[in-house]
Amino acid sequence: MTHLTTWKPVRRLGGLRDRMDQVYQDWPFFLGPSTGDEETLRGAWVPPVDVRENAERIEVTAELPGIDPANVDVSVQGNVLTLRGERRHEEVKDTETVHRVEREYGVFERSFSLPRSADSEKIQAKYKDGVLSLTVPKREEAKPKSLRISVER
Repeated sequence: MTHLTTWKPVRRLGGLRDRMDQVYQDWPFFLGPSTGDEETLRGAWVPPVDVRENAERIEVTAELPGIDPANVDVSVQGNVLTLRGERRHEEVKDTETVHRVEREYGVFERSFSLPRSADSEKIQAKYKDGVLSLTVPKREEAKPKSLRISVER
């Protein structure tokens, strides 16, 4: 006699989820350096960033809507460019009822390795409409040079 079994993919995914959770618990380096404070890790958020490069410069653009630029710190140490900041919760008035909070709040930090060609002494930062734009010029000696060819007759 043949028995038919109903395939339940969700049940199989549940087991996969448990195994993945165990991997993350066993190897905390997936989350970056451990601070030992799990609440801090849960409260952190990561703003999206674009990094572009051309012959003249490297451009880093970060979306930071709703963040006061005074709450953003840009620093360079060695060849590492770091953005730090915080998006703070809006204050809820006693007369208001909050039904849903989907935006992420808290402290963020993003770090990027700069190539040796970057001139970290001349970085420019601009903030407009919730977008932070950083321009990292390249050193003159790193820029491509074109040679003129002389023709002999």
